[in-house]
Parts: sequence; C-alpha cells; structure tokens
Amino acid sequence: MKLFDLIQDVFEPFMDDKKRPLNVMEVSNLWFFLLGTETTMRNQEIGCNLAQDLELKQILKDIKDTVHIPIRDELKEFLQKEGIPLPQSTPEKPAGDFRNIPEGAKLNDEELANLMSYNLVLGVTYASKGLTESIRADVGLIFSKIILRMTAAGLTMKQYLDRHDWLRVPPFYKA
Repeated sequence: MKLFDLIQDVFEPFMDDKKRPLNVMEVSNLWFFLLGTETTMRNQEIGCNLAQDLELKQILKDIKDTVHIPIRDELKEFLQKEGIPLPQSTPEKPAGDFRNIPEGAKLNDEELANLMSYNLVLGVTYASKGLTESIRADVGLIFSKIILRMTAAGLTMKQYLDRHDWLRVPPFYKA
C-alpha cells in the first residue's frame, strides 16, 4: 500500500538510533491496543462461525487477516523488543458451523456487521489517542499505520452495511 510508504517517509526524519525509553503512556496504549486487538479477533472468529452471509464471512476473515493479524504481530514484536511483557490472550476459536444456535442466543448478520464496524471505529479512535500521546516517532508510526489499516477496513464495512440497508445513520438536521 503506497500510503504506508508515505507515512514511513513522514516519520523517517524523526527516527534515530538513540531512542528514549518508552514512557508509561506509550507502553499502556500499545499494551491495551494489543489486548483489544486479540479480543476483537476472538469476536471475529465467533462472527465467522455465526454469519449466514458468505460475503460477511469473507469480510470478517479479510479484516482479521489484513488488519488485525498484522497489527497484533507488529505490536507483539515491538513490545517484546522493548522488554514489555505481553498481555495474556485467549486461544483462537475453532472454525465451525454454529448456525443452529437459537436466534435469541446469537447475533444475526446485521448485528455482527455493525459490531465489527463499531470495533473498527473504536480502534481508530484509540489509535488516534495513542498517536497523540506518543513521544517516540516509532510509536507514532505504529499508531499511524493502525489508523490507516482500520480506516480502510471501515470503509469496506460501511459499504457492506449500506448495501444491506444496515448502516446506522443519525437523523438529518434541518434548520
């Protein structure tokens, strides 16, 4: 993605070999973002098991593979390199067909899609917080890439929601 190259170019002048130690805000933001990413991936795995629509299943899988796994891997590698203990994660959910669960005990496709959209919005919001609170350029770069990945995924999810008339739109304002 060419935008990643642009972001890298923007941050490059601020990168140096003499890094300051991470501050508590940077560590906290990175650590909690990793924990949230792992939790979101478990929700996506459950969503893939419950989704009826094959397109939604594919979108959930694609977002996991192209957004959350790369984010998780980069955060883990960065935190380990910095000597920060990783948060405990839960194991992956096995793939299966759980469509026979009664309707009142599972989320339907509309609810799954809106939950994923909401999670992406929260991810962008929290990554923006991490970006603005970062002192080190390498931490800012990580959060910038997260924002870009999640925004692109959010646009895909928004189009899916709109095509199915599931997009939640506030009332229009008329003066």
